[in-house]
Amino acid sequence: MIRPLTAALAVTVLLGTHVHLRGAEAKDILGTAQDAGTFTILLAAVRSAGLTKILMAPGPYTIFAPTDDAFAKLPREELQELLKPESKDKLRTILSYHMVDGKATSRDFLGKRLEAATMQGGSVLIDATKGVMIGNAKLIKADIAADNGYIHVIDTVMIPK
Repeated sequence: MIRPLTAALAVTVLLGTHVHLRGAEAKDILGTAQDAGTFTILLAAVRSAGLTKILMAPGPYTIFAPTDDAFAKLPREELQELLKPESKDKLRTILSYHMVDGKATSRDFLGKRLEAATMQGGSVLIDATKGVMIGNAKLIKADIAADNGYIHVIDTVMIPK
């Protein structure tokens, strides 16, 4: 799942521990993202790509979740095209690139440079040696716990090569 590329380096990154955005009632990744209110485009894309069942399944899963602001960085025409039914496969590829099968918390990558196998079939570089970058996206908030995994909030939609 996650493989070290280099030795761990001591680094101070302010990430905090497990953040719960929900009350006493446990929710899956999908419900937790809905409650956050900053993932409306991501959730619409997940529905369009037919990935809702995965985010509701027992898991555990980890998702690097782009915010609405991250999606707003994409050209408007590109985003509209991705949300069309005929673009379902391309959208599924992009979204599954943001997902890892298994639990990955900030403790797993803090101070390290790792490669995580994505559900898309490729891998994404997690570089937490100077701040935290997930591919070309900056980590905004880590370890939002759901009952079937974790959400890590990122500032950019990652497009696999």
